[in-house]
Amino acid sequence: MASGKNLEEKDRQRMQYLVETLNRASRAYYAEDREIMSNYEYDALYDELTALEERTGIVLSGSPTVRVGYEAVDELPKERHETPMLSLGKTKDREELRSWLQGHEALLSWKLDGLTIVLTYRDGRLEKAVTRGNGEIGEVITNNARTFKNLPLQIAFQGELILRGEAVISYPDFEKINREIPEEADRYKNPRNLCSGSVRQLNNQITAERNVQFFAFSLVAAEGIEFANSRARQFAFLQEQGFAVVEHYLVDPDTILDRIAYFEQKIADYEIPSDGLVLVYEDIAYGRSLGRTAKFPRDSIAFKWADEIRETTLLEVEWSASRTGLINPVAIFAPVELEGTTVSRASVHNVSIVRGLRLGIGDRITVYKANMIIPQIAENLTQSDTLEIPAVCPVCGQPTKISQVNDVQSLYCTNEQCAAKHIKAFTLFVSRDAMNMDGLSEMTLEKFIDRGFIREFADLFHLDRYRDAITQMEGFGEKSYANLIESIDQARNTTLPRLLYALGITGIGVANAKLLCKHFDYDLERIRAAKTEELGEIEGIGEVLAGAVAAYMQDPDNQRRLEALLAEVTLEKPQVNAAQQTLTGHSFVITGSLQHYENRDALKAIIEDRGGKVTGSVTGKTTCLINNDVTSNSTKNKKAKELSVPILSEEDFIAQYLGDGE
Repeated sequence: MASGKNLEEKDRQRMQYLVETLNRASRAYYAEDREIMSNYEYDALYDELTALEERTGIVLSGSPTVRVGYEAVDELPKERHETPMLSLGKTKDREELRSWLQGHEALLSWKLDGLTIVLTYRDGRLEKAVTRGNGEIGEVITNNARTFKNLPLQIAFQGELILRGEAVISYPDFEKINREIPEEADRYKNPRNLCSGSVRQLNNQITAERNVQFFAFSLVAAEGIEFANSRARQFAFLQEQGFAVVEHYLVDPDTILDRIAYFEQKIADYEIPSDGLVLVYEDIAYGRSLGRTAKFPRDSIAFKWADEIRETTLLEVEWSASRTGLINPVAIFAPVELEGTTVSRASVHNVSIVRGLRLGIGDRITVYKANMIIPQIAENLTQSDTLEIPAVCPVCGQPTKISQVNDVQSLYCTNEQCAAKHIKAFTLFVSRDAMNMDGLSEMTLEKFIDRGFIREFADLFHLDRYRDAITQMEGFGEKSYANLIESIDQARNTTLPRLLYALGITGIGVANAKLLCKHFDYDLERIRAAKTEELGEIEGIGEVLAGAVAAYMQDPDNQRRLEALLAEVTLEKPQVNAAQQTLTGHSFVITGSLQHYENRDALKAIIEDRGGKVTGSVTGKTTCLINNDVTSNSTKNKKAKELSVPILSEEDFIAQYLGDGE
């Protein structure tokens, strides 16, 4: 009996640990847009907890097996769903999926990996959009949903329509957005995290810039419409209303395996993130008659890809330093074939995961591709736990430190003069919106820094001193060297906004650099002499950015480096024709799609060239709101009407404010 009690207590302790660990991982993933364990690890722990609960008959309070999702964050209004949004039961077994059909037909579709949204339409217009949240209560993100690039704001159906779908960001858009973030540490780990952060913004302009797409996967209610008991007809109806619907096919026990194979082949090149498939009974009444469990509906089930796992040997862990000082571990292992490609590297993300895996060089590990895309370590079979966390930075050799933020430990270089930090600074300096020097990738810059060719920005203009050494470097020759020097010479003639942005002052992006230059009439000496108080009074700068600019300009080392840089460049001051400054003193807000301009940035540039300002929100100081849908009930239109701000279509704006000068 004593041993039984000890076993029971051991089980309870293990279950308590699993509940706390899984909830912490869920909180990080769903509410904080960060990842502290892989999907593989989460699924393994979840399955272990489920097995323990079934064996012991004990379910602890807060167990993720009975609690759906995680609580919504506080920044957005909350609203309770009319019907709970349950999770789906899941399987990785294809035969189990076929058996689940029990001879019935069902719809098989993608299980998209984004953020689930409930939409409500009334009188043909989008009235409300709410995130899934914890399944019971979600966040109201209506204004953000209006910016989803493929979502109809008005539909033909005039009754109440409620549907569910997934907001997603495609892999190409994800990669493009990440490329535009200079700090590697600030880049998003996957499209799902980027989408979650984009959809739950307080400023829907940010959402609009992220190219969020919406794919409907379920019709909840359509007032007065009968669908002959058919899910397929519901999907067809949604398509008729202009919604993008998840790709889906009608299957039965004889065809389901072939259709799964079709999806499996397609996912390798599918641009929309997906973590599996969903199977739902075609017969709506039959599905409803099955009821539900405490957590899962019985009319549908999720199929998750059985991860292709390969065993290999850990050869080394590469520690890569970044501009912020964060040092990221990357596992290097003996090459293996996964999902049709050869894989030999996988990010381990941080010190917490390194320690959790108990890694050591020479360990036998298993690896897989998360969602068949991203290489990950699944398990460490050896668990030698002998890997040493570097005591010094791999780039500069100065001491490192481990810092903990929330539940995650990460490694940082403590040396402010670390060359790795300079690498990122140089990468920003030569980028397209800065000095626009072609031929200087981050890898090339790293080589030049390591060889001592460049120590500060001005040194870039003297790379011709190292012609012989550069032309002998791998990847370089006479032609590529000549192209590089030509690009650097062209960069000698630049503008003050480009130069100011290139300096890498904290918080000063392209737009803020332009604001500063315009305010000080493109006079760098005035900017250098400006005090924090004066800078802070500039609209759009504020106290924090003002402090950063003043601190940078007053630092003796920065002053010396800037003087050296100014000796190498010629600043072209824009010629402002006073007669063309017809919009000086006017402030505009642009919303919606445009017809006469490529995008809103193009119209914004014209307004700014004429002395006007473009802001993101309507205030009492706004001259007019530019919106081709002047009758819409959008938030900006409502605000403009409240403040008696004119709402002009694009053509009316051109006629009234640009005239023949467009």
